[in-house]
Amino acid sequence: MPVNTYTALIVAAGRGVRAGGGMPKQYRMLAGRPVLARSVAAFAGLMDTIVVIHPEDRARALAAVPRVRLIEGGATRAASVAAGLAAVETSHVLIHDAARPGVPGDMIRRVMEALATCDGAAPALAVTDALWVGTSTVEDLRDRTGLWRAQTPQGFRTDAIRAAHAAHPGDAADDVAVARAAGLAVRIVPGDEASMKITTPADFARAEHLFEKEAGMDVRVGNGFDVHRFGPGDHVMLCGVRVPHDRGLQGHSDADVGLHTITDAIYGALGEGDIGQHFPPSDPQWKGADSRVFLAHAVSLAADRGFEVSNVDATLICEAPKVGPHAAAMRARLAEIMGLEVGRVSVKATTTERLGFAGRGEGIACMATVTLVAA
Repeated sequence: MPVNTYTALIVAAGRGVRAGGGMPKQYRMLAGRPVLARSVAAFAGLMDTIVVIHPEDRARALAAVPRVRLIEGGATRAASVAAGLAAVETSHVLIHDAARPGVPGDMIRRVMEALATCDGAAPALAVTDALWVGTSTVEDLRDRTGLWRAQTPQGFRTDAIRAAHAAHPGDAADDVAVARAAGLAVRIVPGDEASMKITTPADFARAEHLFEKEAGMDVRVGNGFDVHRFGPGDHVMLCGVRVPHDRGLQGHSDADVGLHTITDAIYGALGEGDIGQHFPPSDPQWKGADSRVFLAHAVSLAADRGFEVSNVDATLICEAPKVGPHAAAMRARLAEIMGLEVGRVSVKATTTERLGFAGRGEGIACMATVTLVAA
């Protein structure tokens, strides 16, 4: 089953706010990670992914899934899926709701295996409860034989489902409905209760509990501290931002004391030593290097170990330059490098009341704390 013949098309263009949180549910944090990021991660290693987003959510989507292709959706779910399908280049596509972050890999593989011999396949769970009809009282019963609870991902031959959407008038409950309207046969494969759809606050609470239990709440905390002295120059680099100053910071790289400190904090949380072990100052290739390289390496190493950066708190210690006017830009730059929401990044400054080397204006220090959570 060639991996490169499949694409996961994750539909995240809805405005779903019934789950609470004051934002579309796909961007809310779920056990330390955005719902959308968890849905995307479910397909990692199996196929490439495209995410369909609402045009107003691009910044949120970039923060949640910074390395995934984004396509802007339409006014309805069907229109959003059609927009995403136009970008799919593989022979088969698995269309998945972003609000189902718990989809197991085994269930995804069952859909892929079924597609080897049919135009469409979708997971479902047999209805086992009695079915009643009525409002405040039971007025009738329904036979549950042959009834199923639909789940996603729903997989199809790409050209077939693309044509089905082009011919379908209006919206549809899901892509199986579109496929059936076009006369496509869709095979049912066993679903999984883990692939629950988050719709209400109660659903969100249940999903939070399931993910925390699964992850075992593996949390790591790391601290960093670094100092650089002043020397000749007309600016300093602080947390990835060029700040005008009458002196520069001295160091083998660009001497960004903020990025160095945060990088060390991540290495510390992982038990991976310090920045000097990974990027020796004696190595000439790092002379004048952009310290973004160091921080990106630490974040990537954490990901390889199964962790994500949850939040960062950095304090710059200096008399000058003034950090306040640049703090917002610093937070934005750090969030960009680490793939975080800006709200999870703190940059602040303090002085030493003119005591010590920082008080004498000889240099800048930084201290930082980083929290890592199991992905």
